[in-house]
Amino acid sequence: MSAEIVQLVEQAGLYLTTAASAYGVAVFTRAESTAVDATANLGRRILQAVWRRRDEQSRAELEAAVQDAAEGPDDADAAATLRQQIKRALREDAELLAELARMLPAAGETVHVTASGERSIAAKTIGTAVTVDNTTIRP
Repeated sequence: MSAEIVQLVEQAGLYLTTAASAYGVAVFTRAESTAVDATANLGRRILQAVWRRRDEQSRAELEAAVQDAAEGPDDADAAATLRQQIKRALREDAELLAELARMLPAAGETVHVTASGERSIAAKTIGTAVTVDNTTIRP
């Protein structure tokens, strides 16, 4: 198996399991949801791209892996099975590999997040965030 596939699937793992948890097997038919975070939506797009390129038997296997991951979000074996399904698809389809590579943020790439609404915040890492008036912070 190529190192590129291993790296891509490793990078996609969080997106895949988050999408499975958020959408379950509806991930294959559901549109992007503003109520679901960007991580789950990217995972949904990845899973839909893989699903569209699979035959009927492979789709059923992928659906079963997503269902298991959705039912056991903390189950490492279920997450590994889902990743294995993606690896298999990528080994068999170079165009899919390129498509997924374009979807995932490049290592070190800045991800832009918008927080809207009164007192909303968005941060990748944060020390202290205060969203109320008249607050004193002491070390």
